[in-house]
Amino acid sequence: MKKLVLVLSFIVFYNIVSAQSQSGSQLAAKRSFMNPIFAGDYPDPSILVDGEDFYAVHSSFEYYPGLTIWHSRNLVNWTPLVSALTEYVGSVWAPDIAKHDGKYYIYFPANNTNYVVVSESVEGPWSAPVDLQIGNIDPGHVVDEEGNRFLYFSNGGYVPLSADGLSVTGELKHAYDGWPIPRDWSIECFCMEGPKLFKRGDYYYLIVAQGGTAGPATGHMVVAARSKSVTGPWENSPYNPIIRPKSKDEKWWSVGHATVFGDVQNDWWMLFHGYEKDHYNMGRQSLLMPVEWITDNWFKVPDNVQVDEPIKLPALAGSESTFELSDSFDGPQLNAQWKFFKDYDTLRYKLENGLTIEGKGQDIAESAPLLCVPRHHSYTAEVELEIEGDAIGGLVLFYSPKIASGILADSSNVLANLRGWQFVTEENVLNRRVWLKLKNCDNTVDMYYSYDGTTWNKIENSAEVSAYHHNVLSDFLSLRIGLVSMGAGQVTFKNYKYTPIE
Repeated sequence: MKKLVLVLSFIVFYNIVSAQSQSGSQLAAKRSFMNPIFAGDYPDPSILVDGEDFYAVHSSFEYYPGLTIWHSRNLVNWTPLVSALTEYVGSVWAPDIAKHDGKYYIYFPANNTNYVVVSESVEGPWSAPVDLQIGNIDPGHVVDEEGNRFLYFSNGGYVPLSADGLSVTGELKHAYDGWPIPRDWSIECFCMEGPKLFKRGDYYYLIVAQGGTAGPATGHMVVAARSKSVTGPWENSPYNPIIRPKSKDEKWWSVGHATVFGDVQNDWWMLFHGYEKDHYNMGRQSLLMPVEWITDNWFKVPDNVQVDEPIKLPALAGSESTFELSDSFDGPQLNAQWKFFKDYDTLRYKLENGLTIEGKGQDIAESAPLLCVPRHHSYTAEVELEIEGDAIGGLVLFYSPKIASGILADSSNVLANLRGWQFVTEENVLNRRVWLKLKNCDNTVDMYYSYDGTTWNKIENSAEVSAYHHNVLSDFLSLRIGLVSMGAGQVTFKNYKYTPIE
């Protein structure tokens, strides 16, 4: 009897301890976050601290409308506000968002020059792009103590700006040579880029990326320097590199292009990007880590913090994001997740009883597909299509005009497209209406069609898409879900559904 009592007592004690442990784990999880904070292709992040508000922009490349501005109050949950660039000016690389004298500015390179857009309100309207008529890439805006404005560039040089920030008023002057990378490290190139500057105390701080944006996992890194003058000379940090992967066995590769900033609680953070191991085709995802200040006025990442482990939440009030990828296409305008590739023509589409897009070109590469960024390793994407005229509509995974794969339909046939090889896979099975679905499970993509959106028929063709990324294909792009309308006619899309597969 005593043995039975002891056994029962042990079971009760074990259950209490287990419950307490589980409760503690759940509580810890609520007080922490996991990277990335922008899942999917959100490269070259730039962040503006505006009181209790944070605004972020990223490289938008050939995706238009471009320069989408995101808002957060807690640095973890983000909601898109507006796209500041609606006029096509070429491939938009690393921007910098800033506020000066009550106005908002975004500086960005494109088409072998640099531009700026400006607005009285972060929510717009934003001006047409102003050509600064100067080359180089990755402009970084900074203001000195006298109110003089400057742009730094990836080559370590800077130019003075006019008081209104809309023109360059002097010649480029060189100020910074970067941090010498040990020759035995595996990097893509020296490639200094992405200067971001801020002032704290007696010093200006300059943050750059080095080592090459892609290439080996260990290449890209964050480097810091400081000076008592915004124009230098610059002293390299003894803690360089601030962060760098040391092995391809780590989860996050090629981490770099950081902005360092403080919040209203005087806690300091670093927002940067990285490629995820085994999911390189998702592009560069935005990551967040705390930084701490050392007694000698340098900063570094705390020793007990790892980018791929739970990180303590910022001590900031904020709400959950309502942003989602599914779309019923019943609003007055396209939702923020949708971007056309290169050819942004507002006359080409309309939102009326669904999203109708005029056909363009004779293949996926020419069709200027409408794209959105997937946020998970595995997911399904499905959409209803109505085909008019001799159009072909489709649901594809699109990297660039070089390569895409997916399922399409014309008025009567289901077609497959595997890396540009397009053919009829189900003949005479449609009458101008169909539901299409992609099921991506860790880069193996199965394809389906349906007559009612409920019962699905798998076609015999599948695709493997793990190699659709920059280290194979160049261009710094990512694999995105695309809606295709091509040929002579138009396609109406309805009830787009994106569902993560856990």
